[in-house]
Amino acid sequence: MDERTSTERARYDFKKAMQDIVDLKGRGTELISVYVPPSKQISDVMSYLRNEYSQSSNIKSKSTMKNVQGAIDSIMSRLRTYKSPPPHGIVIFCGEVPKAGDQTKMVQYVLEPPEAVTTFFYRCDSQFYTEPLLGMLQDKKTYGLIVMDRSEATLGLLTGSKVIEIKNFDSMVPRKHRQGGQSAQRFERLIEIAAHEFFKKIALNATEAFLERGEMIGLLIGGPGSTKDFFVKEEYLHHELQKKVIDTFDTGYTDEYGLRELVENAKSAIVDIELMHEKELIQRLLTEIRNTDGGLSAYGEEVVRGATKAGAADVLLLSEGLNERRIYTKCQNGHEHSFTTSSSPDRAECGVCGSPAEIEKDIDLVDDFFELADQFSTTVEIISADSEEGEMLMKAFGGIAAVLRYRV
Repeated sequence: MDERTSTERARYDFKKAMQDIVDLKGRGTELISVYVPPSKQISDVMSYLRNEYSQSSNIKSKSTMKNVQGAIDSIMSRLRTYKSPPPHGIVIFCGEVPKAGDQTKMVQYVLEPPEAVTTFFYRCDSQFYTEPLLGMLQDKKTYGLIVMDRSEATLGLLTGSKVIEIKNFDSMVPRKHRQGGQSAQRFERLIEIAAHEFFKKIALNATEAFLERGEMIGLLIGGPGSTKDFFVKEEYLHHELQKKVIDTFDTGYTDEYGLRELVENAKSAIVDIELMHEKELIQRLLTEIRNTDGGLSAYGEEVVRGATKAGAADVLLLSEGLNERRIYTKCQNGHEHSFTTSSSPDRAECGVCGSPAEIEKDIDLVDDFFELADQFSTTVEIISADSEEGEMLMKAFGGIAAVLRYRV
């Protein structure tokens, strides 16, 4: 699975799990949330949970006590499978939630968050504590930032909504006034030489800061006056960074505050860039569809599935709004069958002979396509449900389409 597809899947799975978790409610204070940072020893967490288990025996309601202890047991069982926390830590949600009638069911979600858990946390409540994770759902695309004039430059990064300063440095460019004993023409030439060297220094630092960042999708450049435009026009930057320049923007400052000002002034351009990728993907699909022979396009679940299994799919376009399951069954006669449904069934019949069948796999439909795509080095792109392109993908093509490598 390529890096982009792997990131897309991790983000999709995390977002999907969070959608399920935030809506869950318990009948009492019996839903447990545990946040374990990467620096925390698993043995320390187990010790803490054993103490909580002991304390829970004081709960007056026997059913609540039983459910809380059952959840703690389940969490400890899961933690025993870890020698140490994953690189970003681990978050576990576990407890009894109501289902049809007066019955309840035990749910457990184990998440490896996209950002590091910073502190250990335990809570037993009527809802799972999800607040620290919700901010992680924000888009974390990364942009390089440069603010500059002839006297100062600052480099930084924008990741999601977080602005990080990387480096600030001053120039040795003298101000434009005459020095005694020097001709105005010679002094102007010295100023331009110094400015040229400073621009080269900015470009060198930009190369060191940004060139190896594969996750960086664009470069924003700001500053007062025309210096920033001259810098871009004269192509001081490394050619690979030059290709990533989105635009220049006016700012009043060239320090850390200037970085924040640049981000504020470039907001509309950033939004346009994020939407542009989806527009390009959908436009590529529509261009193929408009060909008289249908071009290198496929849409609809079964057609796209068939093309992917044949190794013909280059890029899968899947709507984030898909909310279905793919069920795989096998009956006593050895028939294997699969189908898509809106919810997880309790039982199934064989699609070949109609006899009772065992459910061997019950998986989210989008995750099923991720697994299928991985077998054939097919890229998967998740299209947001809120954009105009996402709405078209869902309404016109059932949320599933593909651009092909060759016709099937």
